[in-house]
Order: sequence, then structure tokens, then C-alpha cells
Amino acid sequence: VTNAAGGIRPEFQPGDLMVIDDHINFMGVNPLVGAWEPTLGPQFPDQSRLYDSELRDLLHRRAREAGFEAAHGVYLATSGPAYETPAEVAAFARLGANAVGMSTVPEAMLANRLGLRVCAVSCISNRAARAQGAATLSHQEVIEATRQAAPRMQALLTGKFATADDVPD
Repeated sequence: VTNAAGGIRPEFQPGDLMVIDDHINFMGVNPLVGAWEPTLGPQFPDQSRLYDSELRDLLHRRAREAGFEAAHGVYLATSGPAYETPAEVAAFARLGANAVGMSTVPEAMLANRLGLRVCAVSCISNRAARAQGAATLSHQEVIEATRQAAPRMQALLTGKFATADDVPD
């Protein structure tokens, strides 16, 4: 799973890549709510190891092979569609979030329920409101930052993703 996210961690710069170790669902909804269909997985799936550690290691290895380091951290998802306020970003930092965005969590939770191995990468597309100061964030800046990061993202995600040599069963 990939996303564009605002960097909460002070050292994050637009264009950095962050492999997601864990997430905080601040969307106000849970994608698993509703009628349970046993063929789609457990009614109450374990979320404690949602982001596969071997796949995360593979992403870090690929980054090093491509000549850069990918950060790692906790992603917080909100429902959007608006960028966060400085007070929200400060609160999210206190909760332990390193990046914030408007996606990824529902997809990751559903994939986990289905028994799929999950990994996710955030392209830090902007410095979240707390770090922006008086600067106004525009969607065009986000698009440009993701465009500039595309070659590094491509290095992580193209080619054979998982072979017996890359990721043990």
C-alpha cells in the first residue's frame, strides 16, 4: 500500500519515504464494521502485527541497494479531505504519529483480515501543519513532491517483489 503523507517528525522533508511500522486509525470509522462473512477471515482479526516485518526489512534493503535510506515510523490516518491544523498535528505527534494522511489504514486492515501479508510506504509529500509555520500548503506542492520521489518509490516497488530468497514463508 502506498500513500502521500504529511511529515510530523521534524526531520522529515518533502520527498522522503517512510516504511510504515504501525498505524493509528483516527478516521472515525473501522472498515471491518458490518455483517461478518466467515469466508473473508476472522470476525476480530489480530492487528498487533499488521505490517509484516519481513516485508518491511525487504523494503529497507531495497532502499539501501538503490542508494538511499527509507525512514520508518507510525502513520496516522484521518478521514480528510483537508490538511490538518497545527493543533491536530501537535496532538498526533503526542500520540506517537510520525506521518499523517487520509488513506492506507482501511486497505491495510481489510488485507490483514483476508490473511494477506501487508506492507506500506508513505511518501512524505509535505511538512505537516505543525512544522510549516506560516507557509500555506497547496495540493500542487504535494503533487510535485510525490513526482520528485517517484524514482525512489519505483526502486522499492518494481521488479520481483517477493521470492523465496527475499521473504521466507
